[in-house]
Amino acid sequence: MLPKLVMTDIDGVWTDGGMYYTAEGDAMKRFSVKDGWGVSFLRRLGIPVAILTGEDTQIVRRRAEKLGIAHCYLGVKDKVAQAEALCRELGIGLDEAAFIGDDLNDLPLLRKVGFSASPANTPDYVKREVHYVTRVRGGEGAFREFVEKLLADNGVLEQTVASFL
Repeated sequence: MLPKLVMTDIDGVWTDGGMYYTAEGDAMKRFSVKDGWGVSFLRRLGIPVAILTGEDTQIVRRRAEKLGIAHCYLGVKDKVAQAEALCRELGIGLDEAAFIGDDLNDLPLLRKVGFSASPANTPDYVKREVHYVTRVRGGEGAFREFVEKLLADNGVLEQTVASFL
C-alpha cells in the first residue's frame, strides 16, 4: 500500500551526519540535491512529506522551505508523539505512514510505522529493526532511494518519473 504520509529524519539521512563549522562558529550542513527529487515525486502523487528532527537549526528550516515541505518539526524530543499528532491532523494512522531514520532516537517511530527504512551507514542494531536499508549512505540520496523503493513496490515509480519528462 502506498503510504499516505512520508516522514524523515534529517541528520544521517539527508546529510552525512557530520557538522561543519566555519572559523566564526557558524554551522553548515551538506544536503544531496537527489533527495529533493524524492520530495518532488511524492508531491506529484499528493503524498505529504514531514521532517522530524531533534536538531533545531535554521539550515533545516530553509531546506524545507526551498522544497515546499510544510510539515517541518525541529527540536523534536519525542518523534512518536509528534508523528501521532500529525497523523491525527491528517486523519490517518501510523500504519499508513512511512519513516526513514538512522539512529537510536528514531527507533521508537521506526517500529510503529507501516514501512520503515534506514541508510546504509546506520548502526546494525537499527538496520535489524527496519523493513528496508538503502544501498547508499546518508547524505548520498538515501531519502530519494527510500521514496523510489516505496513507489516501485506500489507500481507507480515509472509513471511518476515519466510525468516529469
